[in-house]
Amino acid sequence: MPSNKRIAFCVSEKKLQKLNWQELETVCKNYGFEVFKLNLKESLESQGPFCVLVHKMTDVIASANLGDIRCGNVIEKVERYISQHPSLIVIDPLANVRKLIDRCSCYSIIHSTNLSTYDVFTPNFCTLRSGDRDSLKQQLKIANVTYPFICKPILGHGSKAHEMSLIFNEKSLGDIKTPCVAQSFIQHNAVLFKIFIAGDKHFYVERPSLKNFQACDNRDTIYFDTSDVSKSDSKSRLCVLDPEDVMMEKPKPDDKILDVIANTLRKAFGMDLLGADVVIDKSTGKYAIIDVNAYPGYDGFPNFFEALLECISKKISSDFT
Repeated sequence: MPSNKRIAFCVSEKKLQKLNWQELETVCKNYGFEVFKLNLKESLESQGPFCVLVHKMTDVIASANLGDIRCGNVIEKVERYISQHPSLIVIDPLANVRKLIDRCSCYSIIHSTNLSTYDVFTPNFCTLRSGDRDSLKQQLKIANVTYPFICKPILGHGSKAHEMSLIFNEKSLGDIKTPCVAQSFIQHNAVLFKIFIAGDKHFYVERPSLKNFQACDNRDTIYFDTSDVSKSDSKSRLCVLDPEDVMMEKPKPDDKILDVIANTLRKAFGMDLLGADVVIDKSTGKYAIIDVNAYPGYDGFPNFFEALLECISKKISSDFT
């Protein structure tokens, strides 16, 4: 076992306010650990030693990816400390988080798994970097992205990550704000399942989602924010099913398939704290993973801190066996 049993917690002040820090301290103590808040503005060496770093630096990583020099320096500082302390357990590795928040990379990783053998897929997608209409048409055709499709920011984290648009026809290609990721829309009866993964434990909740839409030559582009559409108490008109869909039985997920999704994603991304947005195709019954995110909000996750400390304890034990 490590000579020090200190856990450094590195999350934004906003996220810290949502945490029950006293409960976290108690659970850590029960597992024999001390936990403290890591200050990125100070020397990391002076705050050590610590054996585990739990972080949510997705905002900083995303900003660094967009060229923010200050955030880039912070990430470089943290990565330098990690490289100088090879025994440090990091939840989760920064390089893996970086891959996950790039939506194109994220979808490619999902596509490379064996989930298709369980009738689980990620909808057809491509990265659109040119605003030229003919070029866009060609890119969509090659990737077999069909109408309607959703345009999403390339980075799946940050203030703009939830701002999306739904494109219904070729004449609306001019509405696309590049660069972005285009993803075929899957009709799913306005029901979304959010899976929250914490180590080898996971939990899911049902949330509202977009109603069923079809390609339409005379329909204008719809702009929406997923944080409004899919919040638990959403009142968005985009979530209200059309009369012909209302009588449909609400989809119920198969727990075994959700287990496979959670375990496969954890392994594929090499991460322990992540979430997945899953819908069920109303036509085929197949499961579509439409997004994955790092360290999601775990509100409602039963005994989240227990799951986190179990995960940490198992990692430490495996490192010393």
